[in-house]
Amino acid sequence: MILPQKATQPTIYFIGVTTGKSSIMQLFPLWADALGLKDAMIKGIDIEIHAAAETYREVVDFIKNDPLSLGALITTHKIDLYHAAKDLFDYLDPYAEIFGELSCISKKDGKLEGYAKDPISSGLALEAFMPENYWTEHGGETFIMGAGGAAIALSAYMIDKKRCNNIPSKLIISNRSEGRLNEIKRIIKAVNPDVTAEFHLTPEAEQNDAILKSMKPYSLIANGTGLGKDRPGSPLTDNCEYPMDSLVWEFNYRGELDFMHQANRQKEVKRLHVEDGWIYFIHGWTQVVAEVFHIDISGEVFKMCEKIANEMRKNG
Repeated sequence: MILPQKATQPTIYFIGVTTGKSSIMQLFPLWADALGLKDAMIKGIDIEIHAAAETYREVVDFIKNDPLSLGALITTHKIDLYHAAKDLFDYLDPYAEIFGELSCISKKDGKLEGYAKDPISSGLALEAFMPENYWTEHGGETFIMGAGGAAIALSAYMIDKKRCNNIPSKLIISNRSEGRLNEIKRIIKAVNPDVTAEFHLTPEAEQNDAILKSMKPYSLIANGTGLGKDRPGSPLTDNCEYPMDSLVWEFNYRGELDFMHQANRQKEVKRLHVEDGWIYFIHGWTQVVAEVFHIDISGEVFKMCEKIANEMRKNG
């Protein structure tokens, strides 16, 4: 990891693993121009997965003390960065403290603030393709592979008590390591202790295949592992069998996307709706840009940003 030089223009950072490959590097200048963010720019900060705590602290300290470094979006490192550097923040929003993760760094009145925006952005992205009253009408289940920040956010949104009975009949989480699995179990029980939930340690993809095969029709299956983007592969094997009439969500929009291709091969015979992570990407970034630059990106302004993003993707 190499820290950026002192910012000479208003700067938002992208803290990730392979940030140079992200569409945001081409998209942000278009958004900045349309939103009137004069001279604003974006820079990537690449950090290896599960880096040393001191690495995360150096990055947060740099942003905190550099006047024109206005904030950041964090991906992949949301949980690790929170635990390594939470004491450096003057304010943490309730989601950040409950979920133990950070997806957004911003500044306000000289104070460094940290937010977990994913429960909002994942919910908005889900509602963009999930039919209304999906769970109450069909009684399906949710299976999320991975127990990181995106999985925590989506789970918490879907089982929120404010949704009344429109929640999955069962929430199933799997992960390759036990520590993160225990943490998401704690969070799920805190959000809604009455939800039916299962937590599976699955170091082998065949174990995820077995869970998938047992699921009800009209379910939601999501890849929250990062496999297929920052790392090669899929949490499932090519022999996996999807439940009928289900929604399949690949959180990623770039990379090899093996998980999404596996689902597409069964799309017709299993009557699947397969979604990539593009709309999640748009909601995630607009939520953070709005926070960092203290502007409103909703309604018609969001539609403008979405149109710009879709046109760039189509022409790119």
